[in-house]
Amino acid sequence: MKLDGKTAIVTGGASGIGRATVLEFARAGATVFSGDIDTDGGARVAGEAGANASFLALDVADPGAIETFAAAVLERAPTVDVVVNVAGWDRIEPFMDNEPEFWDRVVAINLMGPVRVARAFLPAMIDGGAGKIVNVASDAGRVGSTGETMYAGAKGGVVAFTKSLAREMARFRINVNCVCPGPTDTPLFKAQPEKMRAALTKVIPFRRVAQPQEIANAILFFASARADYITGQVLSVSGGLTMVD
Repeated sequence: MKLDGKTAIVTGGASGIGRATVLEFARAGATVFSGDIDTDGGARVAGEAGANASFLALDVADPGAIETFAAAVLERAPTVDVVVNVAGWDRIEPFMDNEPEFWDRVVAINLMGPVRVARAFLPAMIDGGAGKIVNVASDAGRVGSTGETMYAGAKGGVVAFTKSLAREMARFRINVNCVCPGPTDTPLFKAQPEKMRAALTKVIPFRRVAQPQEIANAILFFASARADYITGQVLSVSGGLTMVD
C-alpha cells in the first residue's frame, strides 16, 4: 500500500499510535505533517521519519491552535489528501469520581478535536475533489468500558460523527472511516496499574495487547487506494476482544 505523492496530516504524532502512523505513512511515500502538544516528542518522530515528515505544534483542545496549524500546513501544501485524527487522552476512574472539568477535557480532546481538525481541512479536500479522513476512536466507544465512561461517550461520538460525515462527503469523493483500537501498548496503557493491564491482556483472545504498528496498518489501509470504495465504516483492531456487529 503506497501513498506516493500524497500529503497526509496526523494528529497525536509524538507517541504511540500516532508515532507509528507517521513512520508508516512516510515509509509509504507520503509527505506527512504531524501535530502534537508534545513538541519534543513530535520533532523527534519527524526526524525519525525522514525528509518527508514535518512537525508543527498542535493542541487539539484549542480551536485557535487548530486554525493556526491548518493555516501553516496549507501554506506549505495547498492539497491535502489524508487527514488522520489520532490525538486522544483519558484517565481511568469511576464516573462518580469525575469532576466536570474532566468531562470537558475528555470531550474537547477526543470528540471536538477530530471534529475541528476535519472541518479545518475539508475545504481544501473538497476543492481537490477527493480525500481520505481516518478517525481513530476506541472499542470503548462501541461496547463501553468500566472506568472510562466519558471517554467511551466521546469515542462513541467519533464513531457516529464518522458515519454521518461519510454520508455528507461522499458526493465530493471524500472517504471517511474509523479505526477502533482495543488495548494497545501505548504510553497511556503503560501508565495504568499492572493489575489492570494484566486483566485486560487475559481477556483478549490472542492473549496480548496490540502494538501501535498494528493499528497504523489499519489506518494505512483506509488511507490507501485499496479503500477507495469504502466509507462510513468502523474497523475494530482488538485481537478479538470485541466481536459485535
